[in-house]
Amino acid sequence: MIYFDNAASTWPKPEGVGEAMLEAVKEYGANPGRGGHQLSLKASRVVFQTRAALAKLFGIKDPTNIVFFSNATVALNQVIKGFRWQEGDHVISTTYEHNSVRRPLEFIHREYGVQVSYIEPDHNGHIPLDEVEKLIHSKTKLIVCTHVSNLTGSILPVTEIGHLAKQHQVPFLVDASQSAGSIPIHISEMNIDLLAFPGHKGLYGPQGTGGLYISPDIDLLPLVHGGTGSQSESIDQPTVRPDRYESGTVNTPGIAGWKAGLDFVMQEGIDTIWEHERSLTQYALQELKKIEQVIIYGPDEEVERAPVIPINIKGMDAQECSFILDQHFGIATRAGMHCTPLGHQAIQTIESGAVRISFGYFNTLEEIDQLIVAVKEISKSVATT
Repeated sequence: MIYFDNAASTWPKPEGVGEAMLEAVKEYGANPGRGGHQLSLKASRVVFQTRAALAKLFGIKDPTNIVFFSNATVALNQVIKGFRWQEGDHVISTTYEHNSVRRPLEFIHREYGVQVSYIEPDHNGHIPLDEVEKLIHSKTKLIVCTHVSNLTGSILPVTEIGHLAKQHQVPFLVDASQSAGSIPIHISEMNIDLLAFPGHKGLYGPQGTGGLYISPDIDLLPLVHGGTGSQSESIDQPTVRPDRYESGTVNTPGIAGWKAGLDFVMQEGIDTIWEHERSLTQYALQELKKIEQVIIYGPDEEVERAPVIPINIKGMDAQECSFILDQHFGIATRAGMHCTPLGHQAIQTIESGAVRISFGYFNTLEEIDQLIVAVKEISKSVATT
């Protein structure tokens, strides 16, 4: 199997990820933070080590401001539903957001009367900053922006938006689902107040892992209330972090595997990972453009994009194309709406969807050559029918 669905979840995982998970289950499968015995303490150390590694990666001073969740979607919901909203409050976002941002935004619009403004980036991911600034007013309580479009690979100007948000003292939330581990992220340099990230994509951990950085200056209402192993005598949720936002038992085996994935990313280096994925993307674009019936969406050739390429073959349904790639050529891609209908509206594929090809660090140029052969054969079959 040639795996080109890394934007959904990276595969394969680095050596050591599965082993670390198995060790956690077999050797110290106790509840972290819920006991003083040695197995519980061992589990707690692994959880903290993972938190500390993430803090180092993102330039976060205090690891306790990183909260673990089961995925980035829960992290994004914690932020968007965690503000103390009042009717007339205002949020600025973009049309390139995943449904894990858009649906919570529409929820707070319906439930609390929060007004939401969506700015549409151009196909290169560019956003006129003066348009963003014009939308900011006294009721603007949050700016939300994806770092990279999961549909087109467009890289949005989060550093510039972060600077603008800081100028106007508006909290800035970045969805790093498609960038964490591939593109350098530093929260202070980019003026990020809240950063949501999955463990199972560019950070090469297992599924069931994700996290959220919360600035110490921001206090969110916890999304979930319950046992935390701390301040158990209180009827209220603890104020100490990360316990305030981490009710219930965390996914210790998943977090242990995530630590092994993080070790791999930091050992290889994000610049090295980015350069490899960039070269794969440029080569694939170059070869796909030679196929007359292929439509390629996203940034112009000279504009940097993340390792994501959405395509369609003229005259063929996207789902059918992805099915043939899988069943006849052993190539995994993803077809459909990719959980971003506004993004599909922007690139005019809301009716057809698209076939998304997305690369990871373990993909090769030889695999792309096989993809090109397959797409050429499929295109020829369509042309002759």
